[in-house]
Amino acid sequence: MRKILSCEFNMDTACVELRLDDGTLLSIDCTAVENEVANSMYQRSELDWLIYNDPLAYAELVLNGEPQKHLKEVTNYKHLNN
Repeated sequence: MRKILSCEFNMDTACVELRLDDGTLLSIDCTAVENEVANSMYQRSELDWLIYNDPLAYAELVLNGEPQKHLKEVTNYKHLNN
C-alpha cells in the first residue's frame, strides 16, 4: 500500500486532500460522501467531526469502504423508556 505523506481538509473545495509517496494526489469530495452514506443529522455530524478533527481517519474510512460500518457503530440510538 502507498504511504500517505499529507492529509488535510480544504474548506474552499469541501474535500479532504491526500498526497501519497508516489506523487499521487487524491481528493475526497466530502459532500458527495455525506450524501451517499449519512442518513441522519447525527451521522452527518460524526462525519463532519472527523473531517475537521481527524481528516486522516476520515480518509482511511472512505478509502477502505467502511464509512457506513463506522457510522452504525458510533451513532447507535438508545431510546429512553418512560
